[in-house]
Amino acid sequence: MNTWSYHLTVKSNKEINIKDYLSKKLLIPKHLIYSLRKDERILVNQKYLPMNFNVKNSDKLSLKFQDSDFNLPIQNILPDESRTIPIVYENDDLIVVNKPKGIKTHPNYKLEKGTLMNFIEAYLSQKNQHAYMIHRLDKETSGLIIIGKNPAAVPILIRLIKDKAIKRCYLAWVEGVVTKKRGVINQPIGLDSHDPRKRKINGVKAKNALTKYKLITTKNNKSLLALELETGRTHQIRVHLSSIHHPIIGDPLYNSNNYDCRMFLHAWKLKLILPFSMKSISIKNEIK
Repeated sequence: MNTWSYHLTVKSNKEINIKDYLSKKLLIPKHLIYSLRKDERILVNQKYLPMNFNVKNSDKLSLKFQDSDFNLPIQNILPDESRTIPIVYENDDLIVVNKPKGIKTHPNYKLEKGTLMNFIEAYLSQKNQHAYMIHRLDKETSGLIIIGKNPAAVPILIRLIKDKAIKRCYLAWVEGVVTKKRGVINQPIGLDSHDPRKRKINGVKAKNALTKYKLITTKNNKSLLALELETGRTHQIRVHLSSIHHPIIGDPLYNSNNYDCRMFLHAWKLKLILPFSMKSISIKNEIK
């Protein structure tokens, strides 16, 4: 049986009951808190206490998870050793890698190989670990992407992504001279009824989408932008930039100019919250 143990120090300005500390401060899901309580696999200062007891700053918590706690199945991703992916950061819970452009994030059918998740599964399987998808990047987008290494950390990372506590910043070279130093694109994005590959502003089943941008430099009638997403719609940056008439250079779907080059969209910086310690770290990865 696999187990995952954590030894933590409580960080709180006031006393808080154990259940609230686990759910509100550490973002541990209710079903995992229930399992910890049922089997008394949570200790406070080396003793079991009921969940309604309070903890205070500097108390010591010990948590022990096991396979039976998780309804997250091993994702049955086939390992593929044909490519080594650059690792930017790694700890016991997660790995951050630099995804090359031109490979998909994950397989779409049962026996598919050649995706980022296949390559990372091959790397982690050597340590008797498995790759769990947390978020994705488009096939032609390069840069930083987070992958879970154990099921205890996965729901916390997904919650942090959903709550926008994990901040992601992108770089994009776009057509034309962007005149505003900073801007916000707030346009709903939905399906394109004429092309199933594409999304469009106010398309079918449109959902709100907000992208912030900052101008870094201009050169040869092109502009380099830093972008942050407040929402996570499919193709959001690509659709939004095209909608303001500054499509990404090399974008095969949303730029009508034909370029014999890669798409210049790169996941550049990441403000990452580490599960359980909830420590914030910053990671930056330049375009290679």
